[in-house]
Amino acid sequence: MNRRYFIFSSTALAAQTVRPAKSANDTVRIAVVGCGGRGSSHMNAWTSQKNVELAGLVDVDDSHSERYVGALQKKGMTAPPVFRDIRKVLEDKNIDAVSIASPNHWHTLQTIWACQAGKDVYVEKPCSHNVFESKQIVAAARKYDRMVQMGSQSRSSPALQEAVQKMKEGEFGEIYMARGLCFKARNTIGKTPVEAVPAGVDYDMWTGPAQMRPFTKNRFHYNWHWFWDTGNGDLGNQGIHEVDIARWGLGVTHPTQVNAMGGKFMFDDDQETPNTITAAFEFKVGEKTKMMTFEVRHWLSNHEAGIGGDRAGNTIGNTFYGSEGYLVIDNYNKYYSFMGKDGKPGPARTERDHHFENFIAGVRSRKRTDLNAEIEEGAMSCVLMHLANISYRLGRTLHWDEKTWTVKNDPEANKMLTRVYRAPYIVPAKV
Repeated sequence: MNRRYFIFSSTALAAQTVRPAKSANDTVRIAVVGCGGRGSSHMNAWTSQKNVELAGLVDVDDSHSERYVGALQKKGMTAPPVFRDIRKVLEDKNIDAVSIASPNHWHTLQTIWACQAGKDVYVEKPCSHNVFESKQIVAAARKYDRMVQMGSQSRSSPALQEAVQKMKEGEFGEIYMARGLCFKARNTIGKTPVEAVPAGVDYDMWTGPAQMRPFTKNRFHYNWHWFWDTGNGDLGNQGIHEVDIARWGLGVTHPTQVNAMGGKFMFDDDQETPNTITAAFEFKVGEKTKMMTFEVRHWLSNHEAGIGGDRAGNTIGNTFYGSEGYLVIDNYNKYYSFMGKDGKPGPARTERDHHFENFIAGVRSRKRTDLNAEIEEGAMSCVLMHLANISYRLGRTLHWDEKTWTVKNDPEANKMLTRVYRAPYIVPAKV
């Protein structure tokens, strides 16, 4: 492959023409990167909005992109060009934005490349694979003045926006603690042998910044979540949604202490990340202390605080505790509350999010404040998740210094804030 696709030179970047802000009637041309399960939601979102055109598809697995092309054709739509390499899309000056639904280990580098190429970015959660990347993805968005949104849909739910506003206004008294839950009835992934890379798959491109490993089915589609090279466990998969909501509702940023413990229970399989983990975070807000706890369970669990209702297996949500009552967020778009010692029902609301629409509105307005999950918010929530995973892996409490973005007196932990990147897919120290 031509080396120019690997490295954008500063001269080429300077020559990029940033397209002017669009009016409400202008067409936003967007490409989807990653044609797996989550990418289908991206494709459906862009093809269902007025004045938004799906302008490209990118996937390293030809069978995935072919499936998307077939789905579009069944709807009577013309399929856009298909590529294996995102950089081919970024060369097209007529494309305004990319939406990234690739594996976690690719999110930051693809976003940085897109920003450098003058594109706006909708990037799936978690937007970073480690703490270093959380800094770099924000730095790129700022340097190239791009609109970048993380896929935290809850931030665009009017119901949850109302819930957070009520807590902020003091309706539940002083909110001192949040609890996040990620109980999903996930079965064992088993063990899969090393085998030949399937036809039509660019495995080098798929591996990207991670270290090259022999191909196995468990390291590939979806199950990559459960390997440290490419995923962040369920804390960084489903759990990052609830981590973000908890931080949002508490009104906090950097923690002062992080502690996590857990392990792999029940199953003897290929999974590296824990299937059960409990994390605790301490925050200082002025003279006061706030606390967050987070729990991931992988198999059969009870429901809590009404979250999950009668649905078997899954309990996904948050509970916020205040001096005058508590508020429960059930999954993404619903909240209810209980007031006083008697636990009388308080405010409640259910309303779906409009997160993809919010991104397009931000692309048109060119105002970062219009984005409900602007990348700095997403990146900060990812830091909490990364620190919890490091604490689990090292088996000790981390004391975080927000001024230096380092763990105090812990060189081993600080080494884990980043990774060894596989050339030439390197997240740059200077964007």
